[in-house]
Amino acid sequence: MVSKKSRMICLLLSAFFGISGFHRFYVGKFGTGLLWFATVGLCGLGAIWDTIQILLGNFTDKHGYVVSKW
Repeated sequence: MVSKKSRMICLLLSAFFGISGFHRFYVGKFGTGLLWFATVGLCGLGAIWDTIQILLGNFTDKHGYVVSKW
């Protein structure tokens, strides 16, 4: 299944606010969004990893659906 969330919005949130976890809040992953917010994107490494996963089309929403609709 494919998520109803926009991959482009997710990518922009990750690129500009990745260390704050806003892209994770956007797809409904509130627990890890808070973790990203509290740890500054897992010291930046988690934010970089998420951005790469979004670009590759492997990032999922809270239901496990791939966020791939541009």
